[in-house]
Amino acid sequence: MQFGFTTAAYVVAAVLFIQSLGGLSGQESAKRAVWYGIVGMALAVLATLYGPGIGNWYVSVVMIAIGGAIGWVVAQRVQMTEMPQLVAAMHSLVGLAAVFIGYNAHLEAANVAGLDEAARATLDGFAAVLAHKTPVELSILRIEVFLGVFIGAVTFTGSVVAYGKLAGKVDGKAKKLPGGHLLNAGSALGSLVLLVVYLQSGSVLALIGMTLLAFFIGYHLIMGIGGADMPVVVSMLNSYSGWAAAAIGFSLSNDLLIVVGALVGSSGAILSYIMCKAMNRSFISVILGGFGGTTGPGDGGDGRADRHRRRRRGGGAERRGQVIIIPGYGMAVAQAQQSVSELTRKLRAKGKTVRFAIHPVAGRLPGHMNVLLAEAKVPYDIVLEMDEINEDFPRPTLPSSSGRTTS
Repeated sequence: MQFGFTTAAYVVAAVLFIQSLGGLSGQESAKRAVWYGIVGMALAVLATLYGPGIGNWYVSVVMIAIGGAIGWVVAQRVQMTEMPQLVAAMHSLVGLAAVFIGYNAHLEAANVAGLDEAARATLDGFAAVLAHKTPVELSILRIEVFLGVFIGAVTFTGSVVAYGKLAGKVDGKAKKLPGGHLLNAGSALGSLVLLVVYLQSGSVLALIGMTLLAFFIGYHLIMGIGGADMPVVVSMLNSYSGWAAAAIGFSLSNDLLIVVGALVGSSGAILSYIMCKAMNRSFISVILGGFGGTTGPGDGGDGRADRHRRRRRGGGAERRGQVIIIPGYGMAVAQAQQSVSELTRKLRAKGKTVRFAIHPVAGRLPGHMNVLLAEAKVPYDIVLEMDEINEDFPRPTLPSSSGRTTS
């Protein structure tokens, strides 16, 4: 009975999460989408607590209450301009949770392996699942644990560094230790070697060694990425946290964790790619800590040439009674969204057509400008994404390399 209820609840929660993710694609449906996510998460937590093999009810309820209270206090105090570093901090907690769960699964498997048949027959929950695994299945479990811990450790230290850079506590410039990318490659190769050792011996020392190397990779990767690429980093760390959750879901045989982790991982990766494309950056170079450089063609090394081209194309957006406003992070820092909203109302009252053009990387978090404008009650229908409004900008005549003029 319990197992059937938990499975049904997980299916409903997964559908709600999918609906939530889909609803976030539009401002008008975003509020409803957030509620889908809240209800789905509440249902998932209740179903897990009610599920088979779950004990320590009082401890679980107390921990949930403490965590909820801390989350409430933090949410009340964080300003919108501090949202990027808050998201980075939350990603670090997801990564650390994946590490802890992976180690717990390893210790549980080791305990079950030392029991006789009579003792195994009395087990329930996750321990009972482990007791019935074949040697091949245990090897697969070790791979799942290893991957979950590795991705979680990279996510944890990477997110901590990202938080520091976004909060101004760590220098935002790209920095690498002597050896640069060779250190990252060596650490990754060392982790692969430790995976082989772990599969053969099941030694916790191999798991600890890999965790330390993964901690270093996360730290060094994000330290090697400049502050201008932080929006992509936040999105990519979101993806990492999702894949860590999916790997742990396989370890725990939890279908909902697998589904949700895959949703977060894939959507974060796709968003990161879109943002890199919008910034004229190489997706691979950014996520590998600036490997091979991060500037686009024709750029002077810091993105200035590309930004200059965009300013020439986007300048003078007002034309024949039409106004296009392009908000940026400066609006967030100055908390000027209310003033911009008031300006919009006055312009529209004078018969001007006002629209907003949102660059995918405006601010330091995907959707940062959309949220600020919604907070200031700017109508949803005049807030457009870059691809929807690009063709409406004046296109000045520019000389081409062949001597002809192009527009």
